[in-house]
Amino acid sequence: MLFSIQSIKELIESEPAKSTVAKNKIYKQRGTFYLDHGQTPILCETVDADASVEQVLSAFQKAPAVAVLEKNGVVSGSITAPQLMECLYAAYQHLQAFYQTVIQTTDASVTVIDREKRVRTWTKGAERIFSLTEAEVLGQPITQFFEPNKLEILHTLYEGKRINSHFHQPRADLFVLINSNPVLYNNRIIGAVVSETDVTNQVMLNDKLFTMSTEVHRLEQEVAKYKHSTDPFQAIKGNSASLQQTVQLAKKVCSVKSTVLILGESGVGKEVFAKAIHEASESPDAPFISINCGAIPASLFESELFGYERGAFSGADHKGKKGKIELAKGGTLFLDEAGEMPLDMQVKLLRVLQERTYYRVGGEKECKADFRLLAATNQDLPALIKKGEFREDLYYRLNVVSLHIPPLRERKEDIVELMHHFLNEFSVRYQRPIQQLSPEVMQALFQHDWPGNIRELRNVMERLVVFATDGVIKKEYLPFYESTHLQEQAADRTEEIDETILPLQYEMERHEKKVLERALRLSNGNKLECAEKLGITRATLYNRLKRLGMN
Repeated sequence: MLFSIQSIKELIESEPAKSTVAKNKIYKQRGTFYLDHGQTPILCETVDADASVEQVLSAFQKAPAVAVLEKNGVVSGSITAPQLMECLYAAYQHLQAFYQTVIQTTDASVTVIDREKRVRTWTKGAERIFSLTEAEVLGQPITQFFEPNKLEILHTLYEGKRINSHFHQPRADLFVLINSNPVLYNNRIIGAVVSETDVTNQVMLNDKLFTMSTEVHRLEQEVAKYKHSTDPFQAIKGNSASLQQTVQLAKKVCSVKSTVLILGESGVGKEVFAKAIHEASESPDAPFISINCGAIPASLFESELFGYERGAFSGADHKGKKGKIELAKGGTLFLDEAGEMPLDMQVKLLRVLQERTYYRVGGEKECKADFRLLAATNQDLPALIKKGEFREDLYYRLNVVSLHIPPLRERKEDIVELMHHFLNEFSVRYQRPIQQLSPEVMQALFQHDWPGNIRELRNVMERLVVFATDGVIKKEYLPFYESTHLQEQAADRTEEIDETILPLQYEMERHEKKVLERALRLSNGNKLECAEKLGITRATLYNRLKRLGMN
């Protein structure tokens, strides 16, 4: 009740009011209520029981006392102006007591400033983090102790910027996570509140872990040169639940010779899975033959797959040539990008899988097909079947067992292990040891969507090692950071140059759309997180997206 007095009835029935208000006696004379006050009664203005305190204050402008009427017309209480002041002051003191207890109890650093940037609250956590006592800071401008350009709370104060778990470095030796919100009164910012959680130790530990992990990876590679791995799946990096589930399913098919269809976006590591299945299933000397169905012209596909006899066609090798099926004899044939296979070749491959025999181009001798088939694609084969671009019977031949490799954006917990693995690989290759990886880089890596998956991550890690000539990896070296920065600069320049004046409603909607697009991008499309960052409910976010045509 003390935290949200909504009606006059709640106020006069509250604990601070009971001792004084209960003594009031009301009587009615000729339709008017009076407060019994000796020889001189006090006129009472009447208000409903659910009237707000603001409405009661307006009533006091008409009379020195207020009577509270229930719906049945019965007076349930009354209060005079001095009693109201006393009750409100008591409620304010109670609220202050709760507020001070909360502030003293929390371990976090909490700072509150007013409109003039003066510090109004400075907790013990803030004293511990910033080594400044409450006596030194309270009532003083916060800019007196910190550089203004390093104070996120000022952005909140002046721009209404809301921050959630934002990484910040206010000093060279201090790293914190920030939550910040403006203090609003009558839709006007009158102050700002910021809480900081000290993560300096975690950052330092991360740096040490990175250095030690790099050394461990180097030693593992050295050991691997002299010790043959008994588990081919060790080459697949990552411990996320979704990836490990796929790995366990892949291990189950290693004991049989069934055809396996590996599904996943480009760059997720489909060929790595295929090689692991092959190595776990076949003898060490069994061949692993890979053919990319999207890289071979349709006219040459048949000869590449089946081989040809000498003189089979103009320009053919006079000795003839073995096809991929023959080269894969006793081992594994891996069809990469199987969805790109020409339709006429799909028919011929289906016959090979059914009959286990084939003919070379230009040959008359029947050859036996002795291989295990693994196929991979990043396309939606059922959709291609509906379009008539892929044979349904071949699809069922390939899809005996299917493995779906999750994209990197769905298993971001694997980024750290993959990152360390690739950084170590390239730092050893280029003889360029990495000494430092800033927390900003780590944050940017986790926020990126990775449309190119592991292949993109590997390329980014190589780029970072190439640019880190001093052994320090900086955020500016990230390719997507540079792109985002240029886009924001271009947008700013466009807004500066554009002098066209459009209707206000249109301009406001256009600006709102830009804000929502940016918030969604920074939240990786997570609408709940986006709504929290914007300080609105998820329902409000959905309504605005619908209104702006952003569904």
